[in-house]
Amino acid sequence: MKTEFLRKVIFFQQIKTPKTFKKWVVLFTCGPLFLGCSFHAEGPGAIDYTTLDLPEQPNVLWIVAEDLSAYLPMFGDSTIATPNLSRLAREGVTYTNVFSPSGVCAPSRAAIATGMYPTRIGAMHMRTGPWFNFKTTDSVLALYDRTVYEAKPPAGTHMHSHYLRKVGYYCTNNHKEDYQFRCEMTAWDESSRKAHWSNRPGQQPFFSIFNLMTTHESRIWTKAGDSLWVDKDLEVPVEPYLPDTEIAKKDIRRMYSNIKEMDDQVGQILDELEQDGLLEKTIVFWYSDHGGPLPRQKRTVYDSGIHVPLIVRFPNQQFAGKQDDQLLSFVDFKPTLLSLAGIAPPEYGDGRAWMGQYQDSIPRSYVYASADRFDHQHDRIRAVRDKRYKYVRNYLPNQPYYLPVKFRETMTIMKELLRMEKEATLTTHQALWFRKQKDPEELFDTWSDPDELHNLADDPQHLEKKEELLHALDTWISDTADLGMTPEEDYIQSIGSYWQQPTTTMPTVQKMSDHWVLECSTEGASIGYQWLEEDQDPEMYWKIYSDPLQSKTDKKLVVRAHRIGYKPSPILQMKE
Repeated sequence: MKTEFLRKVIFFQQIKTPKTFKKWVVLFTCGPLFLGCSFHAEGPGAIDYTTLDLPEQPNVLWIVAEDLSAYLPMFGDSTIATPNLSRLAREGVTYTNVFSPSGVCAPSRAAIATGMYPTRIGAMHMRTGPWFNFKTTDSVLALYDRTVYEAKPPAGTHMHSHYLRKVGYYCTNNHKEDYQFRCEMTAWDESSRKAHWSNRPGQQPFFSIFNLMTTHESRIWTKAGDSLWVDKDLEVPVEPYLPDTEIAKKDIRRMYSNIKEMDDQVGQILDELEQDGLLEKTIVFWYSDHGGPLPRQKRTVYDSGIHVPLIVRFPNQQFAGKQDDQLLSFVDFKPTLLSLAGIAPPEYGDGRAWMGQYQDSIPRSYVYASADRFDHQHDRIRAVRDKRYKYVRNYLPNQPYYLPVKFRETMTIMKELLRMEKEATLTTHQALWFRKQKDPEELFDTWSDPDELHNLADDPQHLEKKEELLHALDTWISDTADLGMTPEEDYIQSIGSYWQQPTTTMPTVQKMSDHWVLECSTEGASIGYQWLEEDQDPEMYWKIYSDPLQSKTDKKLVVRAHRIGYKPSPILQMKE
């Protein structure tokens, strides 16, 4: 009977839109004539990743979409076809419970790169500065009408790619950085619009990231005049918190059109991988950096803001077509990446490897999220979620739920909501976001209420669950020494603004016989080096120093050091 039940759920998942599918899931899983909540409780079952067969140093490719919830066929939304992502899902594993610790990009990217919660490392505010590359000038920073600073992780924190480069990987990023701190000097072999695994010398293993901006929030309005990749009259689902008007549907169609275009870009990257004969030698991750681009999605701790799709394809289609419903957080990506490459994850991280040589055998019980400053609007929200329930604590309940962000208000659907709010024509569900005060606590049953519209915090039947999640949240805040509990101005004063931050100490260079030994007195700094011709200027990308360097009589040695959150050291040039 259970097998037949799951077949019915999968059938409806394939033919229904998200909103209709949600109704069927509630009917089939919670109706008294069926099986209670067995679909959610049992899920698709665990995958035994210990059987994963990989080369010693597999290639790893990350394809990252921006601002995208799971509006995709393999996650239950059949509004459009996505042939390339659907191929990945058929040939790989679909992950249904993956969450970002923030509903916006820069804090999320900081968590992925460091394996640490943004609130632990001071990266929770959106954003701290324009840390796109080392070419950012003081004059550019001065244009910001707020204090600019870098988040300062603990000494010894390094980005994910740093560890891979140390063991011989060729690491590329194409091309967005934006980590809440300047990119670590030794992070990439190349980070640019031209960065590509094919640029590597020889056949060394690679880790390559491609960041696809096509589904970004801004593309809703900047592409408004472009031709659509979907029918201009496509019937689209409308979430209950959004306006169900033709004006609003145009933006929703644009979102689906952008997804189609992004899917085509994914196909191009996979074709290149296949043409290079590397598809079956590479682990391919596809995911989005946080939730969707529409109002009450991005920047929130609701699932619409932090629940992300993830698909992983393994060489030779291992685990093809399977689903994995374990709870995963972005802080788990770095340790898992390193574990797959045979590298022991650093102990300072907050994440756990869910597969690979250093797989953690204990699954997650909870994922956590935060919302703090967005542009010039300050808030303080913390959330914890298990597989079914989410608890939210609003630390500033006297503030409205909706806080104006100019960037978002460029979107026509947002203007439509604001018009309806002004004219008092919002529905009950639409109006929830515009309440002038927040509930201090919120509790949601995400199975029966996937849009998180019905607060159960005061329901005595859910008191035990609320107490459990409340305790888990308090423990997390304490254990991670949540820096968001300190006013941002005080945090900046403690670490120094961009113009006050310390500079990494210049490395010392000592000649030992026919080797050069490099050291840096700044705790936890990475040392980079280059061998250059006599008249050659230092290049942007640096090799990582780990062992004494063999002298080269026909080259000059150029060295530099950098600790994340500090300014890079001056450049030192040495001759024989």
